[in-house]
Amino acid sequence: MKIKYHKITAFFVALCITSSCFANVFSSEKDSSLSAARAFSNAFVTAAKMATPAVVFIKAEISQEYGYQFDNQDPNDPFGDDFFNRFFGGPPQRRNRSPQPQVATGSGFFVSKDGYIMTNYHVVKNAKKIYITTSNGKNKELNAIIVGGDPQTDLAVLKIDDDESPENFPFLEFGNSEDLQVGEWVIAVGNPFQLESTVTAGVISAKGRQDLQINDLEDFIQTDAAVNPGNSGGPLMDLEGKVIGVNTAIVSKSGGYMGISFAVPSDIAKNIYKQVVETGSVSRGFLGVSLQPIDKELAEAFELKGTEGALIADVVPDSPAEKAGLKTGDIVIALNRTPIKSAAHLRNDVMLLEPGTKITLTVLREGKEKKIKVTLGNIKDHKAGAYSEVAEKIGFSVENITPETIKNYYLDPKEQGVIINEVKKGSMAYRAGLKPGFLIMAVNHQKIVDTTEFNEALQNTGASNRALLLVKQGDSVRFYSFKVN
Repeated sequence: MKIKYHKITAFFVALCITSSCFANVFSSEKDSSLSAARAFSNAFVTAAKMATPAVVFIKAEISQEYGYQFDNQDPNDPFGDDFFNRFFGGPPQRRNRSPQPQVATGSGFFVSKDGYIMTNYHVVKNAKKIYITTSNGKNKELNAIIVGGDPQTDLAVLKIDDDESPENFPFLEFGNSEDLQVGEWVIAVGNPFQLESTVTAGVISAKGRQDLQINDLEDFIQTDAAVNPGNSGGPLMDLEGKVIGVNTAIVSKSGGYMGISFAVPSDIAKNIYKQVVETGSVSRGFLGVSLQPIDKELAEAFELKGTEGALIADVVPDSPAEKAGLKTGDIVIALNRTPIKSAAHLRNDVMLLEPGTKITLTVLREGKEKKIKVTLGNIKDHKAGAYSEVAEKIGFSVENITPETIKNYYLDPKEQGVIINEVKKGSMAYRAGLKPGFLIMAVNHQKIVDTTEFNEALQNTGASNRALLLVKQGDSVRFYSFKVN
């Protein structure tokens, strides 16, 4: 019995020692896991501490003549609902009401110690007064002025204009958005629903989002970080605390966060900030071509291996493209050795370059590669054919009829007039129901055949200050009348 007893005792002692070892192992693994979790969490904490003092709340008083009035809203448009408008800093939509004074709100962030602030253009557009509330705990309201804005990227630069403001503001640095990777962690900071210094986190869902019809120049970062009304203009940051995007838009059918938001990349924001601070405006390179995406059918017709590249559908007369020798039917496959993935890719890259920049385009012409050197012009010098101040007030732009537009919009090649190629959301044209692809045949009872005649006719609105457009959509023809101040 004693032997058995000793064996049992020995077994029990061994079991206790083994259990103690397992407990120590589990405890060690638990401590290691907690340490890793704390270290991961601390990265967010550090970035948030850097960001919140530099993020501001923006309140802009909008001139009465630019009050909001929304009719003919498309209920199936995810970017046209009431939630989208409120996210953009405007008030909720009101139907059949005359314009009245409004207050737009949004977010922004300091980009220099002397008080320069970056935000979205739509937050401060047409503002008479701008007030900035800092997030340093003092909640002091400061006056600001607009240094310059760029509607095409929806970015604007403000500056504190207050004698009582401190000399040095906490500010954020721009990071490199080109180096971002899908799946990378990011944080968004802003003032959703006027909740000061709200921090949310998510990952990069996609890069290079285009053709969303939010801005003219689109190359968005998509993220699932929670972004809501009031975040517009706030920073999207990496875990090093650097700004890699400016939160601009969301998709929502429910009126709440749905996991899809878009930010303007920091590489674009840096470009706009530099130009606005140095010159007060933004200049863009001009190539002078109409581009067409390459689908599978075109790829087969041109005997291409894939659909990457940009097809030149038309060349603007006397443009840098024509002078350099580019031709209709050329397929641009590279810009300065950087492969061109799509027509939108080439368009964006050119517009981000400064006028006078010398570039080398690699094109496919009749199956053979050819390198063509081009000196970019200034887009402002070449807008006369398609730009109209009156049309801009109404909220749309036009282009001449080309083989590309005939194909894209199923037009009769015998039609004469100009094609609407863009309609600004919330504008008079948008509320009236005008859309890209509509054919304008006459202005103020005067028939037109191209953009030059369109601009000339539209400038002569007469004493009534009304623009009367005869528009064709498919087989339907109707008049649209707009009051132009």
